Amino acid sequence: MSYHDEKGGSESDAQVAYETPTTGWKGTYYKPLTQVVMLGFVCFMGPGLFNALNGLGGGGQLDATTSANSNVALYSTFAFVGFFAGSINNRLGSKLTLQLGTLGYCLYTGSYLALNIHPKSGAFVVAAGAVLGVCAGLLWAAQGSLMLAYPTEAQKGTYIAIFWAIFNLGGVVGSAVSFGSNFHNSAGTVGNSTYIAFIILTAIGIAIPMCMADPRRVIRSDGSRVIIPLHPTWKTQLYGLYLTLTTDPMILLLFPMFYCSNYFYTWQFNDFNGALFTLRGRSLNSFIYWTSQIFGAIGMSFILDNSRYRRRTRAFGGVAVLMVMIFVTHIWGYFYQIQYTRHTPGLQSIDILDKRYIGRVFLYIFFGFLDAMWQTTTYWLMGAISNDAGKLAIMVGFYKSLQSAGAAGVWRTDAVGIAYMNIFISTWVLLIAGLLFALPMIHLRVKDHTELADETLVRMDDKGNLRPVEEVQFEEGQVASSA
Repeated sequence: MSYHDEKGGSESDAQVAYETPTTGWKGTYYKPLTQVVMLGFVCFMGPGLFNALNGLGGGGQLDATTSANSNVALYSTFAFVGFFAGSINNRLGSKLTLQLGTLGYCLYTGSYLALNIHPKSGAFVVAAGAVLGVCAGLLWAAQGSLMLAYPTEAQKGTYIAIFWAIFNLGGVVGSAVSFGSNFHNSAGTVGNSTYIAFIILTAIGIAIPMCMADPRRVIRSDGSRVIIPLHPTWKTQLYGLYLTLTTDPMILLLFPMFYCSNYFYTWQFNDFNGALFTLRGRSLNSFIYWTSQIFGAIGMSFILDNSRYRRRTRAFGGVAVLMVMIFVTHIWGYFYQIQYTRHTPGLQSIDILDKRYIGRVFLYIFFGFLDAMWQTTTYWLMGAISNDAGKLAIMVGFYKSLQSAGAAGVWRTDAVGIAYMNIFISTWVLLIAGLLFALPMIHLRVKDHTELADETLVRMDDKGNLRPVEEVQFEEGQVASSA
């Protein structure tokens, strides 16, 4: 059986029972696009606002050390939990996992309000970061499995772009709130009103997953149902981790790409935006950065979902575009980085009215493009490997775990005062290495269509045994015809 872009692509497709999607309000609610939009708003209120706060440099604080140490704690717990988060998601279900994942963002934002009121409460900020790491690991595993399982193969780049646009609106809105409330703030630290607004919005985000549909009831635009794995024992779920790596070892070649996918934030947020600009400049930069991500994701989706070219061709094309962007942004950034160090007098002095601001803000726009294009391509490559929601949850768990491990390491180097230039060069090198390692995986593993024979987790029974392809095909047909 092949999972094709359209119905009727092969003889084996005839064995699959397709459904006509329900019409009216109920049909609209159960559409994959509606659910991805709702998923986007979950992340708008949580990770999106977290990005707006982090994008200010130092979490909006004048001294970035506490924020850097909090990020070390966050990404350390995230790296550990993220590795197992896919199995947790497959055991608890995506809705409950998503719900649990939203809880940490409100606490994390509240810790900065506490720091403003009680300057000696830095330990609380670090502890809140550790809690958020656990919650974020759960949220992103659920998010990734749903976002990649809902669309057809021809729609994956588009759905990723739609999600990424809505998610980054959180950063846009949060940065706009910060910019407006701190326009005349000369203290260098975000005011209480900004943190309170963020707390209210993240609290709203906690309620959204309760309103989302059961993934089992969602029907794709071609009439096929979302592939949801069995929810067997914890032992079998952990075995699924091993099974994913052993049956699809090419995923290991994406690990360097995973590792550096948040690594660049440290230099961009703390060592460029946080180091060079006034609070007003940092706020506007953050607003522009997250806005540019929307266009970066949409632009990349046109490359990755261009039906005029084979999927393998699109994959290599996406990597080529990323390589060009890496060199453009980092050569540009290098000429700014050689002009200052941690000990250069007059840092945090560039304001939005300063003539030095224009060139640097345009570089920040291109960094926003690169981030969105990198993340979109990484998700798309995982989606090109599999359509199995259970396998995707585990792969996204690997992705977020390694991503967080890289982030924890580089945030720690920033906290202990490693030279800006060293962090910048390491970021540049790792990004190039990530793409080079991905090339063999694309050549060997990315096919024009995903075959059910390659999907291991959806064929695993509650004892960890792999069921024959024909049995799964028959079961899917029975479920579809009886629904």
